[in-house]
Amino acid sequence: MKKITLSADDKLIEAARARARAEQTTLNEQFRCWLADYVQQEQKSESAMALIEELRRQVSTGGRKFVRDEMNE
Repeated sequence: MKKITLSADDKLIEAARARARAEQTTLNEQFRCWLADYVQQEQKSESAMALIEELRRQVSTGGRKFVRDEMNE
């Protein structure tokens, strides 16, 4: 596991450590969770866009435009 150094306001760090203690975890563990979520957001977005593009290739409306009520059905 690689170590990194971050800089933040002292009061913010202490408040974050206090919250982590209250949640029976560590600030380091919370950061690792945040970092994983941060990376997964982009991967999920890319995956969703790939699915949308695949559906666009497979589905044809014949040029017909749907009204809002039809799309909601």
